[in-house]
Amino acid sequence: MIRHKIQSAIKRRSSLLSPTTNALRLVDGEGDDLPGLFLDTYADRWLVSTRANSLDPDVRAWLESLGQNGQTCYWKQLDQHEKTDPTHLAGPAQNQPFTATEHGVNYQINFQAGYSQGIFLDQRLNRQRTRDHASAGKTILNTFAYTGAFSVCAGLGGATTTTLDLSQVYLDWAKTNFQINHLDPSDHFFCKGDTFHWLKRFARQGRTFDGIILDPPTFSRDDKGKVFRVEKDYAHLVALAHACLARGGWILCCTNCRKLDPRDFTRMVRHGAPGATITSLDMPTEYSGEHYLKSHWVEKA
Repeated sequence: MIRHKIQSAIKRRSSLLSPTTNALRLVDGEGDDLPGLFLDTYADRWLVSTRANSLDPDVRAWLESLGQNGQTCYWKQLDQHEKTDPTHLAGPAQNQPFTATEHGVNYQINFQAGYSQGIFLDQRLNRQRTRDHASAGKTILNTFAYTGAFSVCAGLGGATTTTLDLSQVYLDWAKTNFQINHLDPSDHFFCKGDTFHWLKRFARQGRTFDGIILDPPTFSRDDKGKVFRVEKDYAHLVALAHACLARGGWILCCTNCRKLDPRDFTRMVRHGAPGATITSLDMPTEYSGEHYLKSHWVEKA
């Protein structure tokens, strides 16, 4: 029965896969009547995620049978330490970084990079929206940038981007993502440091941007030990970004914090960007279960 449910879920999403999109969620937990079980594909390499600390024996046996026919599959337990790599389950091992594609954009994926593999698939529509609103002459700031996926999309749209993250490892990864999309990193800016610090610095300098991406981790600590919690500090973050936003510009506000009620999130965004027009954005259709990702498009008059 569980194998049939997985196969049915994959079949329902098969039309979303194409030569230009091979990174996608294939199974989405409760939305597919498979609570706590998720399956993502990255260029036909599968990553199974579970809330439980073990994998159902029937699922494991099925995946191992697929592995005998060449299907690479890894498994990870959700909510684990960020340095924990997924476990190789079946098929050829993927020990080196590789490229996956979404809407024709290339991203480097790495199953040996810890808890996250290089791209958050639930942001697919938001990345496309960013590209659609980034054109030549525009300036886009991507905060908490991770591997720079939003920056790449903005760069492909024609904008000049500033990619900001605390980790030099991720900034270097972002530059790689630029290069595999035939974008010259030297035409863009990369800043290492704390987002709050840089937003205050940009405001003092009078520097503004036509678009800003705010997709912070739920919890983080800066190099001075100061703690950021989405449910407490997001409104302040939006206010700092709004002060650096050019007239007619936009902010993409996102959070995957499950503790934060959508109505509270909206109130925080409105508080941080008074007078702005705010539009709620949907998750991709393949996320049929919990709609945990909250996204607002904020436009400054």
